[in-house]
Amino acid sequence: MDVLNQEINPKKAPLWLLSLVVVMPTFFAFLATSSSNAALMHIAGSFGSTADEAKWVVTSYMIANGIFLPLTGWLERMLGRLNFLKIFISIFTVGSVVCSFAPSLLVLIIGRIIQGVGGGVLMPLSQSILLQEFPENRKGDAMAIFVFSIMVSSIMGPTVGGLLVDNFSWQWIFIINIPIGILSLILIPMIVNDTTRSKKKEKVDFLGVAFLILWLFSMQVVLDKGQQYGWFDCTWIYWLSVFSLAMMFAFIVWELEIKEPIVNLRVFKNSNFVVGTILGVVLNMMVCATMILLPQFFQSLMHYTASDTGIALATRVFAVVILFFIGRICALYDIRYVIATGFLIMGISIALCVDLNLAVNPEWIILSNIMFGIGSATALVPISGVALGTLAKNDIPSGAGIHSLTKCVTGSIATSLASSWIISLSQVHQNYLVKNMGVSNINFVNHFNALKSAFLHHGEAIIAAKKANILLYKQLLVQSKLMAISDLFALCAILTFLMIPLVVLLKVGKKIDKD
Repeated sequence: MDVLNQEINPKKAPLWLLSLVVVMPTFFAFLATSSSNAALMHIAGSFGSTADEAKWVVTSYMIANGIFLPLTGWLERMLGRLNFLKIFISIFTVGSVVCSFAPSLLVLIIGRIIQGVGGGVLMPLSQSILLQEFPENRKGDAMAIFVFSIMVSSIMGPTVGGLLVDNFSWQWIFIINIPIGILSLILIPMIVNDTTRSKKKEKVDFLGVAFLILWLFSMQVVLDKGQQYGWFDCTWIYWLSVFSLAMMFAFIVWELEIKEPIVNLRVFKNSNFVVGTILGVVLNMMVCATMILLPQFFQSLMHYTASDTGIALATRVFAVVILFFIGRICALYDIRYVIATGFLIMGISIALCVDLNLAVNPEWIILSNIMFGIGSATALVPISGVALGTLAKNDIPSGAGIHSLTKCVTGSIATSLASSWIISLSQVHQNYLVKNMGVSNINFVNHFNALKSAFLHHGEAIIAAKKANILLYKQLLVQSKLMAISDLFALCAILTFLMIPLVVLLKVGKKIDKD
């Protein structure tokens, strides 16, 4: 058995207490990520910067986060579990302090990089610890606890961020992490079992780390700045994209060829891990895409505040009650049926949003959100279990890191594409809708004359005509954006339904390589 799995000074803490202590820092690290988006405009105003400059508050965190995700297994082998947790929770807490008291945007970005380094490994490590510590017949419960913390923190992030920004200040998004970090440093050594460091002297794969950093950094810059500079119409965006792809392929080839890779890509030999990762990636992309589309609808078209938008999205939290039963459901039924049912419910919930309009009943959106929460929770727990549960025990930390990295990378891609496609599709619909704004269209003429007559009470005819044109153009922009959002919801629904047949490729009832 690998030395990584030899526990020293085992602590007999109840599983519920172990789970609470392990997921607590992960919960708040994820909350800091999802809530910071609500504060970007306030941060930009506080430092007198542009919205594009303020975006680096999110981008810098994601880059640092992504770089360390696949290094989880290697770092745990080198440091031991407790040292690993204490070091990186300390780094995350220090980063929170820097962000809370940052005197400039540059210092805030540096603080976010520090936070990303510390918080990046907490999610896969907590997932790995729960899978290793829970008994075989309770793996579903372990994944349910992990998914519960991730789902609640991601869903509540915009709500918490909006409430803190609207009622206090953006600094409080980072301040709330400080006491949690300190409390975690006190409790973790008392509750969590340690693992011995690897006695084998391993060479540090500096070249692999360099490829990884260059790949993720260049990719994130392209995703973050692509829309602003016109994507591949911009020369430097084009060549940076080529460079990013080259670094990705170099990283993959190098890690597969080297004898002691820093990231164990050979876990992809496990077919369940491959299929589970694909399903997890698509599910995460749907979560990220809808978390872009719905706020766009609420804030741009329905004119909701940040707090109101967060509260509207928070209705998904009510659905996480299914997580308290999902472990038993997975034990009673074939998990392939459970996953397929989850994707089916998700697809239906997204399809309900295809016909959104400005007179939509709020109860309709609440129903869609609750169904989405139920579907994603139903699918995500068994997906995580089947993707990692059949790996060799000493491969679970590496697998969890890679699984999280793929979701992080594709989540960034989904977020960027959703934001970009809203703009592009809106312009496409404008080109078609504007053809109806002419004297040949009797409906347009009647509408224009009615508005012009209304404005005549407040000014001259030429002024009334200009006001009528402006109002109609604004209506054109609203309708084109609404149609673009509807198109993207339809695309997401189709992609979700297409995942259902893929579920049959999962192998169940067979354990692979336990040591």
